[in-house]
Amino acid sequence: MIRTDAIERLPVRHAVPELLSALDGRGTAVLSAPPGTGKTTLVPLALAGLTGAGPRRRVLVAEPRRMAVRAAARRMAWLLGQEVGDAVGFSVRGERRTGPGTVVEVVTTGVLLQRLQRDPELAGVDVVLLDECHERHLDADTAIAFLVDVRAALRPELQLIAASATSDAEAWSQLLTVADGTGPAPVVRSTGQGHGAAIHYAPPPAGIRPAHGTWVDQQLLRHVAATVRLALEAHEGDLLCFLPGTGEIARTAGMLEGVDAEVLQLHGRAPAAVQDAVLRGGEGRRRVVLATSVAESSLTVPGVRIVVDSGLAREPRVDHARGLGSLATVAVSDAGATQRLGRAGREAFGTVYRCWAPADDARRPRFPSPEIKIADLASFALRAACWGDPTARGLALLDAPPTGAMAAARSVLTAIGAVDEDGRATERGMRMARLGVHPRLARALLDGAAEVGARRAAEVVALLSEEPPREYGDDLAAAWRTARRGGDGYAARWRQEVRRLTSAVTGAGSASTRTGAGSVSAAPGAGSVSTSSSSSGSSPQAPLGAGAGSRSDDAVAGLVTALAFPERVARARGEGSFLMVSGTRAELGQGSGLRSAQWLAVAVADRPVQAASARVRLAAVVDEGIARVAAGPLRAEGEEVHWEDGDVVAREVERLGAVELSVRPLKQPDPALVRRALLDGLAKEGIGLLRWSRESGGLRERLAFLHRTLGEPWPDVSDGALLARAEEWLEPELSRARRRADLGRLDAGQALNRLLPWASGEAARLDELAPERIEVPSGSRIRVEYGGAQPVLAVKLQEMFGLEGTPEVAGVPVLIHLLSPAGRPAAVTADLANFWREGYRAVRAELRGRYPKHPWPEDPSRAEPTRHTNARLKRS
Repeated sequence: MIRTDAIERLPVRHAVPELLSALDGRGTAVLSAPPGTGKTTLVPLALAGLTGAGPRRRVLVAEPRRMAVRAAARRMAWLLGQEVGDAVGFSVRGERRTGPGTVVEVVTTGVLLQRLQRDPELAGVDVVLLDECHERHLDADTAIAFLVDVRAALRPELQLIAASATSDAEAWSQLLTVADGTGPAPVVRSTGQGHGAAIHYAPPPAGIRPAHGTWVDQQLLRHVAATVRLALEAHEGDLLCFLPGTGEIARTAGMLEGVDAEVLQLHGRAPAAVQDAVLRGGEGRRRVVLATSVAESSLTVPGVRIVVDSGLAREPRVDHARGLGSLATVAVSDAGATQRLGRAGREAFGTVYRCWAPADDARRPRFPSPEIKIADLASFALRAACWGDPTARGLALLDAPPTGAMAAARSVLTAIGAVDEDGRATERGMRMARLGVHPRLARALLDGAAEVGARRAAEVVALLSEEPPREYGDDLAAAWRTARRGGDGYAARWRQEVRRLTSAVTGAGSASTRTGAGSVSAAPGAGSVSTSSSSSGSSPQAPLGAGAGSRSDDAVAGLVTALAFPERVARARGEGSFLMVSGTRAELGQGSGLRSAQWLAVAVADRPVQAASARVRLAAVVDEGIARVAAGPLRAEGEEVHWEDGDVVAREVERLGAVELSVRPLKQPDPALVRRALLDGLAKEGIGLLRWSRESGGLRERLAFLHRTLGEPWPDVSDGALLARAEEWLEPELSRARRRADLGRLDAGQALNRLLPWASGEAARLDELAPERIEVPSGSRIRVEYGGAQPVLAVKLQEMFGLEGTPEVAGVPVLIHLLSPAGRPAAVTADLANFWREGYRAVRAELRGRYPKHPWPEDPSRAEPTRHTNARLKRS
């Protein structure tokens, strides 16, 4: 029996006639309705003709989460007075409850995508409603893009609704532009506001450090727990508290010990029975529900009148260069905060405590980050390729996928044989897409089934598709054994997924088609220069030899994991420290039982902020044989010649990506590679590796002076310029060199002569323009120093008697350092005539008594220059 009284209390009912009219006239619409108004539960029933007098139609409702799917189906069935599986049913991965009379089916967006790829026409479906579009999950964005294509090319009569409480309705309206050219899709807005809620701000105390990575300041959690206690004392009803992740939920639950309420934990990994119990409501005792963002939308938690919002959420991040995914703790968006607020006023007027200052509202992003901008796009790229649009440029998307992320995704898909060189889906790729797991895991399932059997491969892949609880440990094989005997919620979901995957792989065609069973990504360069390499390319690897049933669980876990993540095969570099073939370093936790392993296949790893190495969360032990098979296309043999530890190192190396398997000294390395390594050494350590005599250094200084003073054609001889032209001025000696010592014997001055402007004839003027020595009045030839900003001539004062003008080189006056008879500095001048007139008298007065044996004439400009004492002058 239909619960008419409950339906009458849903504000969205007033918008239903307008929505039905828009669909009948245009075929598409955007529904914007505040939280708690009934858009998720009443609208599908009205569309299907289950309430009111409308025609009976089959409606598909897509929700972003499994929890929301079950809750929405249960709520709609309750409104109709029926059981789930009658007129209203649901389907999630591995579970379906529908019957012959089902006309409204609630599904996850992932299930919807699977159906679209199997049957693009969605035969038998009349209306598709995509709920909570504001969350911008990649599956939802992809599903809408595909449905727009379906309406345009295959089924213009298929009706499509994008719905949310907080989405950018106008943007979605433009995206759903009607194919007949009549303009954007109509926007239908519900005027109902639910029961409403009062907002209180409870900013944390000063000194709370900002969250980064998955780290959240413990002081903030204490503040959230204190706010929960305060709210329970001040208000009636159950309380829903939003926290960013399961770790924060567990810690906050510990801080609430002793509170007069039942503390429950609600998140996507909670057992279905726990989720259902929370969503059914309590039985008298007050409840505190600690939840992640899964409870933000499409859910009514019965009895909740209070919401405490920590203000934090989690978003995925991907390091495409290293192939590592992670989660980032971010400020909840304005849309997310509005959704959370709406949980308080769904059944009665509620209260919301926001654990931030009012001024912070203006700094919050309007909407969550679109997942297409920040996530791994391998699954999306494969779906787009299977859809016939490998670049995704023709898809109706609010945000285009980033070029770099798509390139990384296509690299993955090409390596595992899912797409061809043009990005088109192969037959193998089509099978992978139908398996409903990430393409990496699909590769591991197909190729692993051929090696170890479908059931065992499916069991490991099921572990990889949903990371086991932390209490299972970081050893994948041990976690596998725990799941087999476990009675917890995770183990139940795991067994369900194993059944689904086993059925899927045995029905997906022969798993022995092993094209492209190779690496998923190229390893970063290791700083070496190779003359040659022999790689197995993308050709299939030979089976490992052992029968499917003869391998231990540890070996199977390692093999399947390595097939999924070949670039994460890692070799020990010391206890607990490993180097992945991708070049990324990884560390195990201190208490890990895997620390003594020589090889690992890393299933889950992240790289904490500012950490030098990745942190291993889940891994399986492998041996070198499995490593060679799984990462086969990264195997290379060749000569490596490079500069290392101050000299040329020449080796014959066999490696898997960045991991060295074997090394032998190379007796006759390729001279071209040696030459390049020597150039690399010069670039790293500088031209000081060459032999610089005083004459060589002097020549370089003279050339630098001419380049600075006259410019071209005199060469730039700075370090950077010489290194840039090293191959020009260091030959032929460079090609004959074999090691550092050979560079040390190379006369830099002789080599520098090759840079002189011989072609123009200017080289012949070097001694004229920048002479190495200048003859002074005494007849001495004194060296000119060119190392400073101005040429310097250091000469004894008496040797300059009789010279009135200052010497010049290349038109630049020489800076004269006048020395005492003992060779000590007495005066510095760039104007000798002026010094004789004004400066000499003071120098003469100071030094004449100290050096009485040397001449100190009154007028030095007219005196005879000399290198000798007065006595020597008299004798001569």
